[in-house]
Amino acid sequence: MKVVVAIDSLKGSLTSMEAGYAIKEGIRRGKPGAQVVVKPLADGGEGTTDALVEGLGGERVDITVTGPLGKPVATYYGYLSESKTAIIEMAQAAGIMLLTEQEKAPMQTTTYGVGEMIKDAILKGCRNFIIGIGGSATNDGGIGMLKALGFRFSDKDGKDVGEGGQALGRVYSINCDNQLKELANCHFRVACDVNNPLSGPNGATYIFGPQKGVSEKDKEKLDQDMKNYALATVQTMGINHQETPGAGAAGGLGFAFLSYLSGELVSGVSLILEAIGLKEELKDADIVITGEGCLDYQTAMGKAPIGVAQLAKEVNENIKVIAFAGSVTKDAFACNEAGVDAFFPIVRGITTLEEAMEPQRAKENMVATVEQVFRLL
Repeated sequence: MKVVVAIDSLKGSLTSMEAGYAIKEGIRRGKPGAQVVVKPLADGGEGTTDALVEGLGGERVDITVTGPLGKPVATYYGYLSESKTAIIEMAQAAGIMLLTEQEKAPMQTTTYGVGEMIKDAILKGCRNFIIGIGGSATNDGGIGMLKALGFRFSDKDGKDVGEGGQALGRVYSINCDNQLKELANCHFRVACDVNNPLSGPNGATYIFGPQKGVSEKDKEKLDQDMKNYALATVQTMGINHQETPGAGAAGGLGFAFLSYLSGELVSGVSLILEAIGLKEELKDADIVITGEGCLDYQTAMGKAPIGVAQLAKEVNENIKVIAFAGSVTKDAFACNEAGVDAFFPIVRGITTLEEAMEPQRAKENMVATVEQVFRLL
């Protein structure tokens, strides 16, 4: 029997790999002869870097970059030396989590630090990039990131347009002569799970701006300024990605990757499943194990465990998919309809949430529950 394990982290309790190895231990207790393969799992958002670095034998690279409001922030990215791949979460450098409610300032917040992370990875030898762009505090169209990579944005007087959303309406000319020459050989795959265009009523500013601090009175002008930046980009680059699904992600950062870096916007789950090489392992598997902290109706809407289940059924409809979770809700049955054959909560006995989430207890509960399930198989 071959079992492939790819479970998302149980946030606050176990990382993806810790949960995976606990499952492996439980399988071995219930089915000693089973072949077990453990893979990391994430959705392209928070925790993706840690999951892939730990699961794929990568290296953590610590770096200080420019934060969303121009102050230095200590952050890190993942480095996979064999494939020369960098794993970057833009929120580490320009995320809304780095700001208090009072500090939200979309007219000033910049993605410059994201560009600094990319540049550092390029100088380290990386040519392949996996980038998660969720959780941004910015609405600068990616201008900050591009400036850090050598692109120049000038106003009518030939002066630098500055940082943040206020720069968008000032863009008059764009110079690409000083961009890092290595960019021509770089491949950017961007985890993007929104389909919004760059501007308009469904664009970056109107849909995502308010949560970043864009006021009702500033929406229209900022959206028009975004269109000005887009027009200058089209004139300079000769391609138009304003309406491309995902262009409006992360305050227009999706547009910047598409227009300037030939980036590819991909479903976060799909991108990670490909990065971990899951499909190949599934070809001769009998059982697939997945899951996350809480299995519910939202899980069935395309979160990482369902990505695993659907890929497994695509490879072999006879594969059995089992999910384990810290807890399950009444509407989790939707996961059965989405490809999970059976799911099980791991909590054993009456306990508080804090007790259930304690890492050692969570591990013990996972091992014990998995063992009992596999005694039946």
